[in-house]
Amino acid sequence: MSEPDLDELAAELAEFTAPEKKKGRTPLEERVIAGFEEIQRFVEKHGRAPQHGEDRDIFERLYAVRLDRLRSLSEYHALLEPLDHQGLLAGAPGVAEPSPDYDVDELAAELAGVEGADDITELRHVRTSAEKRAAEEIADRKACEDFETFKPLFERVQADLKTGLRQSQPIKAGRRAIEAGDFFILDGVTLYVADVGEPLKTTAGEVDRRLRLIFANGTESNLLLRSLQRAFYNDPAARRLVTPESGQMAFGGEMEADDVESGTIYVLRSLSDDPYVAQHRDLIHKIGVTGGKVESRIANAEHDATYLLAKVEVVATYKLAGINRTRMENLFHRLFSSARLDITINDRFGHPVQPQEWFIVPLFIVDEAVERIKDGTIIHYSYDPEAARLVKAV
Repeated sequence: MSEPDLDELAAELAEFTAPEKKKGRTPLEERVIAGFEEIQRFVEKHGRAPQHGEDRDIFERLYAVRLDRLRSLSEYHALLEPLDHQGLLAGAPGVAEPSPDYDVDELAAELAGVEGADDITELRHVRTSAEKRAAEEIADRKACEDFETFKPLFERVQADLKTGLRQSQPIKAGRRAIEAGDFFILDGVTLYVADVGEPLKTTAGEVDRRLRLIFANGTESNLLLRSLQRAFYNDPAARRLVTPESGQMAFGGEMEADDVESGTIYVLRSLSDDPYVAQHRDLIHKIGVTGGKVESRIANAEHDATYLLAKVEVVATYKLAGINRTRMENLFHRLFSSARLDITINDRFGHPVQPQEWFIVPLFIVDEAVERIKDGTIIHYSYDPEAARLVKAV
């Protein structure tokens, strides 16, 4: 075997040598290059330059603004032309669609977090490589072949949110691990953690787990747990959908936009002279929630069919903080739906009315229900009207 030509060998190895980094770039130039590379990655992914328009993704609109500026600012061309293998700088500036409510300069300034809309060097909107990797992993989803198995779970979650059996809460670091059976909202889509895999050792020596995530839009992903956590961090609107059994539903915790600082659950007894109501007066109760004074709420009860066109007396109140009135009422009404009073009365105009908020349920059962809502165990119980007690689900 002949000895290798050292010059030829050196030339071959040179092809695998990482190119030397250009020295002497200022931080400003580095930021300009980073912003241009963001645009290039968009072009590689979509096969076209970013475009203006309200129907476009918000980052595409930002890239279009930035590209227009880079094309118009010739002082940056010498810096970027050696990198411009796609010919982006030579293209004609895009034209934003006219709209009185939309201005691309304002959009760029807002997203970049700068005072001047002409400053393209403050690239605060440029995501880190970790953020971009998390976004790419979230986007890498496929159709869920057995979605019909999970569809009822999503329907139940939506129903529970409406009735108050489940709450939407911000995701806070260190609050609770991600577990199989958890529901979240990420990028506006509800997701279900169907499976949490065995521990995996990462190249960094950390422990991670592979997840099976099912999304309400019929897709699924096998994202890593740490990647999902990063995605939550990067989406300020991400939420955890919790149940009482998780121990995270609380009165007085962090409130939703439609929550109130305080509220009162009230239980009323009717003073109606209707024969059936009079006979069972001690068992027939109206359960409601108000953010104001109960006395004000019932001041004109005798003129309101909701109150059986009769005066009422307040037999119990429970003061709670940080509750959603509508969801709390719905929770009680769902719990006692099997014991709803079936009665029809004529309102003051002679029209038949069927009040829906009266229940044949002893007061001590309402007391127990409130306590179980507080301690989070109510999700395990239903009301048995025949036995007049809360029974634990099998």
